[in-house]
Amino acid sequence: MPDAREAGAGPRLPRVKGFAGWPAEGSAKADGKALRGRIPRADHARLDLDASRPDAVQAVEESSRGRLPGLTPIRVGRMAATPFAFLRGSAGLMGHDLARTPVTGIRAQICGDAHAANFGLYGDARGGLVIDLNDFDETASGPWEWDLKRLAASLVLAGREAGADEDTCRAAAQDAAGAYRRTMRLLAKMPVLDAWNAIADEELVSHTDAHDLLGTLERVYEKARANTSGRFAAKSTEATEDGGRRFVDAPPVLSRVPDAEAAAVAASLEEYVTTLPEDRLPLLARYAVHDVAFRVVGTGSVGTRSYVVLLLDHRGEPLVLQVKEARPSALAPHLRTAGFEAAGAVPGAGGDAAAGAGHEGRRVVLGQKRMQVVSDNLLGWTTVDGRHYQVRQFRNRKGSVDPAALAADQVDDYARMTGALLARAHSHSADPRLIAGYCGKNEELDEAVAAFAVRYADRTEADHADLVTAVRSGRIAAELGV
Repeated sequence: MPDAREAGAGPRLPRVKGFAGWPAEGSAKADGKALRGRIPRADHARLDLDASRPDAVQAVEESSRGRLPGLTPIRVGRMAATPFAFLRGSAGLMGHDLARTPVTGIRAQICGDAHAANFGLYGDARGGLVIDLNDFDETASGPWEWDLKRLAASLVLAGREAGADEDTCRAAAQDAAGAYRRTMRLLAKMPVLDAWNAIADEELVSHTDAHDLLGTLERVYEKARANTSGRFAAKSTEATEDGGRRFVDAPPVLSRVPDAEAAAVAASLEEYVTTLPEDRLPLLARYAVHDVAFRVVGTGSVGTRSYVVLLLDHRGEPLVLQVKEARPSALAPHLRTAGFEAAGAVPGAGGDAAAGAGHEGRRVVLGQKRMQVVSDNLLGWTTVDGRHYQVRQFRNRKGSVDPAALAADQVDDYARMTGALLARAHSHSADPRLIAGYCGKNEELDEAVAAFAVRYADRTEADHADLVTAVRSGRIAAELGV
């Protein structure tokens, strides 16, 4: 009897760790489809709130623990502005609620805070602009459904704030889920290498039929191109007698820090450079650290420690790094409730993923790199006085669409675009064939997610009203308009 090689079966090679081996047993698509028997797609419309749910004010107070007390009133003030702003600052509360909703058990690297304002533009290594998810403070390994439902609910709230009627808001949520489903089905049919980098940014508008959004996107692109370290440094620094530059106080958003604090942040960059690929080191070696300041960050992160570090090259041209505190994901305890243990790691992702659970900055960086097609080439992490931080370029040509300021006829376009981007991000860690098999061809899942989104938007409006009442009564301090 001829051996396998003689029979044309090819050489017998050992199974290599990290490679699944093909052909795999069974069918990922069929496995996904079979999950509908256990978790019908219509069940995703459910929102079951129980007596363990904290009220809105309790949730805000709990999420403020460990933050700088002097800044928490700014955070509360921002959350009290609108229901959409409240949702942006309450990822943990929504995590509590999502942990009591049906999940298929398919694990993906999730953003954890995939609301409609957390998509945007940023610069790649060659100065081009990329559009993708752009906030990963809460990233973890968990249910793909949670990101999709948070996105859908945020679109309803943003649409309401923009003045769109209720049918338009619900349609936006349904369109986001539909674009997610269709994009996942498209990726499932493609060769793996093609799917990995699929749907180039220049194809997004046509892929998602978002033509009404073109004018808005063009304006955002133009603004993003000018949003650089150089422009920020020109506005926020002044020349020093020795020919360098330093930050100028602009409280409460930007403030100088004591010398010892600045020195600790600067010294932490030695650890940071060890987390970068070696080919980045000659680049950073051509800069010198000149100053450090504290800078208040966005709604969900207000009160966490965040610094900007000014570096100058031999010509005095600036590079600004952000050293931002990385706290444990607000979803971590709720993921355990939902049966998703080891929230920091993606099964099969290798040793780095598992090790990343030990350092919150590393968790954020690895999660971001798993979800984005292209990431900031200076992403890294460090530790300052025992606290974990992520490090990234500041004002790296960042730009974003304000979903709450869109015209009514643009909300659904934006929903389809963000739904497609979310599917692309999830497909890097979850097999798109598995999710596509579950989602199917019809709109059953889309309709269920839209129904959930409307219910959750209503709940968020009630939570926001409770927070506003608490602010007015003096139960909780708020600094408005900052």
